Amino acid sequence: MTNYKILKKCGNAKRAEFQTVHGTVQTPLFMNVGTVGAIKGAVGTEDLEGIDTQVELSNTYHLSVRPGDKVIKELGGLHKFMNWSKPILTDSGGFQVFSLAKLRKIKEEGVTFNCHIDGHKIFMGPEESMQIQSNLASTIAMAFDECPPSKADDRYIKNSVERTTRWLERCKKEMARLNSLEDTINKEQLLFGINQGGVVDQIRIDHAKTISEMELDGYAVGGLAVGETHEEMYHILDVTVPHLPENKPTYLMGVGTPANILEGVDRGVDFFDCVYPSRNGRHGQLWTKYGKLNLKNARYQLDTRPIEEGCNCPACRRYTRAYIRHLLKAEEMLGMRLCVLHNLYFYNHMMEDIRNAIDAGNYQNFKKERIDMLNSGEVD
Repeated sequence: MTNYKILKKCGNAKRAEFQTVHGTVQTPLFMNVGTVGAIKGAVGTEDLEGIDTQVELSNTYHLSVRPGDKVIKELGGLHKFMNWSKPILTDSGGFQVFSLAKLRKIKEEGVTFNCHIDGHKIFMGPEESMQIQSNLASTIAMAFDECPPSKADDRYIKNSVERTTRWLERCKKEMARLNSLEDTINKEQLLFGINQGGVVDQIRIDHAKTISEMELDGYAVGGLAVGETHEEMYHILDVTVPHLPENKPTYLMGVGTPANILEGVDRGVDFFDCVYPSRNGRHGQLWTKYGKLNLKNARYQLDTRPIEEGCNCPACRRYTRAYIRHLLKAEEMLGMRLCVLHNLYFYNHMMEDIRNAIDAGNYQNFKKERIDMLNSGEVD
């Protein structure tokens, strides 16, 4: 019995629903990134409910450093800690192996690296990552992997991917053990494996075939949006996704812009996440159907319109561009908060429009129209 059901296909675009112990979600979807258990910009879980967030994503490594995964377990798990009842996906800490490259040492057992806060030594391998995520009691745990630099030589990438496969086998075994323990909070925690391989077609394809045989709950494509071009990313999706199980969710990690998401959906991707909407929002860079606007620009000083006409987000319902610009210039937290809420609402509702277009059997036309609108230049 599968907990993932495809409701409609339009070309390669999939419209599905995914059942979890914390509720059923509709895909394609965008996960709102709350790295340390909160969205940066003073956005609470009640706000996430108000902007129709389906899945929240938190960071295994950061939460293990503070407040500590054992502290969170003692407090009843991440859902209780955050007061969030819907699904949570936790990444594995593998990306920090990539991003903390200067501070790490990779071995077969796992990775030793220095904490980014105080420099103390941390060891994390597949078992440690699964144990931390089990303590967090997230809905979906990600397998521990290495994200090789996209432009590394083929031999390095091949060796790295083979080790990631061995680590995945260890993750699966450890998760089965943890889910059987009496004191485990979420005994139905799901495990997603991660496809790696840089921008080398055959390594990506071979790895996709290998991990597809491991009967996981979902499959991610990792190691993209780390320096390669958009065209290279789309090409890797074209050659890789057909070799991942169609009857399981596919997750494109850390991607991306609205155009990236529209293209990813067209290639069979269900799950997306990215810090773009919150990070850019805190700097006054906002998304609309007609492209981006930078609210700090002087042209908006006397602009009494909402960020986007017709938008029903908390910022657009009540406040003008002029007022929010003033808040940003005055470095008032409310300005950042309103901008983050708008961007996340925009992303969440873009995904709803995507689902509706697939339901209507009109996704390719919808995608072209939306990309043309997004490329029409800076918003008036």
